[in-house]
Amino acid sequence: MKETSARLLRLLGLLSTRPDWPGAELAARLGVSTRTVRRDIDRLRALDYPIDVGMGPAGGYRLGAGGRLPPLLLDDDEAVAVAVGLRTAAGSGVAGIGETALGALLKLRQLLPDRLRRRMDALEVSAVAAPGPPAVDAGELTSVAAACRDQRCLRFDYRGHYADVSVRVTEPHELVTWGGRWYLVAWDLERGDWRTFRVDRMRCRPPSGPRFTPRAIPGGDAAAFVTRGVADVWPYRATVRLHAPADSESARRTTVYGRIEPVDARSCRLRFTADSLHSLAFLLGALDVDFEVEDPPELADQLVAAAERFRRAASKLAGRPAGPERTGGAREDAG
Repeated sequence: MKETSARLLRLLGLLSTRPDWPGAELAARLGVSTRTVRRDIDRLRALDYPIDVGMGPAGGYRLGAGGRLPPLLLDDDEAVAVAVGLRTAAGSGVAGIGETALGALLKLRQLLPDRLRRRMDALEVSAVAAPGPPAVDAGELTSVAAACRDQRCLRFDYRGHYADVSVRVTEPHELVTWGGRWYLVAWDLERGDWRTFRVDRMRCRPPSGPRFTPRAIPGGDAAAFVTRGVADVWPYRATVRLHAPADSESARRTTVYGRIEPVDARSCRLRFTADSLHSLAFLLGALDVDFEVEDPPELADQLVAAAERFRRAASKLAGRPAGPERTGGAREDAG
């Protein structure tokens, strides 16, 4: 009986690794006859596993969808990865997910053997609560994701930047996270153009619409399209030449708030926007490479003013002996 149970678990594991399995190949993998495979398939079906059987000489077995959720067969690394993902989801910005993820994490932890439980506990991280983007409703996010997956038109109420509400009919293509927010990249049927929508401002109107044929997203990259769309909201623009190649780590970090264009093997161009000249200078102050401002000229005054503030702050520290470490706080160890 123990051998049969072990074989059933191994059979279930094989079925979950790819869509179709010929019976003869399953029998060879398990070291049994095809007749034994058929009996084991019947046993799994009796346990409510939805297994489809193909007819004919080329017929095989497929683990279908539906029915009750079966036990998951995870190796050690997969189990720890799922636990870390659940812990991250518990502190995410998706409303209604945190408590559910925490409950699933507790169930998973209870089932883990001691060695994996210790690995999971070693990854315990305390989150610091901080103001962030508006939370996204889990139901809305699920509805949008399903419409993207099934390629069905989506109709929803949308609250714009100035709190105006309109009804939008779209062909949803892809979800993107940027700056802690969720965005939908979709073709707006009434406007006949691509649009980016913040999911926290959407209220879907069921049921989903007819199927559509996917279109090519401009540039072929949904994340880059969202970055450009968000950048267009701000009124102040800057173009800066960075003294670093476009594929360097320093350049890649700037794509959070701008767009990188290669120039040559040693430099690239950064285009970004902000709500003020002061904000443009603030973002440039975070760069860890040298740069040249190509546009706008008036940004020079902001950079000089910022440099003077830093110089005055540094001059007060010059020659001052290092004091004792402050208590009540923690210092980051950069090493």
